[in-house]
Amino acid sequence: MRNLLLIACLAGWPLLSCAGPVPTVFLAGDSTMSIKREEKRPETGWGEAFAAQLRAGRARLDNRAMNGRSTRTFIEEGRWQDLLDDLGAGDYVLIQFGHNDQSMHKADRYTPPADYRRNLERFVDQVRERGATAVLLTPVARRRFDHAGAVLDSHGEYPGLVRQVAAERAVALIDMERRSQAVLGAWGDQRSKALFLWLPAGEHRNYPDGLSDDTHFSPMGARCMAAEVVDGLRLLDLPLSAALGRPGRCVLARGE
Repeated sequence: MRNLLLIACLAGWPLLSCAGPVPTVFLAGDSTMSIKREEKRPETGWGEAFAAQLRAGRARLDNRAMNGRSTRTFIEEGRWQDLLDDLGAGDYVLIQFGHNDQSMHKADRYTPPADYRRNLERFVDQVRERGATAVLLTPVARRRFDHAGAVLDSHGEYPGLVRQVAAERAVALIDMERRSQAVLGAWGDQRSKALFLWLPAGEHRNYPDGLSDDTHFSPMGARCMAAEVVDGLRLLDLPLSAALGRPGRCVLARGE
């Protein structure tokens, strides 16, 4: 079919679109990336904010991320196979897991490090088998600071495993752990609360008693993380770069 279309385009046949196919960008990950239910608002996944950074007609977004999922449960529930069934040549899959994989106290989602690594390798290999491009992302940082104001690591060895798989298999990598740590460090312990779900009692109907959540993002935090993803994609110099907008970076205004 593609060869016939190419011949038709070269022949100048009317009423046929000769533009290249529009790629789909799939997102596979957890709650930091996913689309939120109304009863969870203002919680916002960075994948929701990322949607606004794709130029209309240049790429489509298909956000398959789901709250509470690890690489293991994403596979066991059939979500990964469903994604593969819809994946085509020229598409992209942004893969970010780790928050739930490393939760040893939650048996329903915990994935031992060796299995986590194998799952990432499986994801990459199966995406490539379909002629698509895999992009690995390390998990975004939680809002945790030490007494000196430095951002603490909160995912143990898991981000390092993502980096290892990316290096060994020559996979595109966006190091969102380090990028998000840099953002949090710039905002500082107190001001960075604005990037997460820190809500005083009575402010929002979904959380009448208030909330102090250092994992999930506010709308502002989601936009900041999406901006980091876009910047990371541009630096990778993939063909997808042509479909990306130019969001502002997540920085504090002078004097704040």
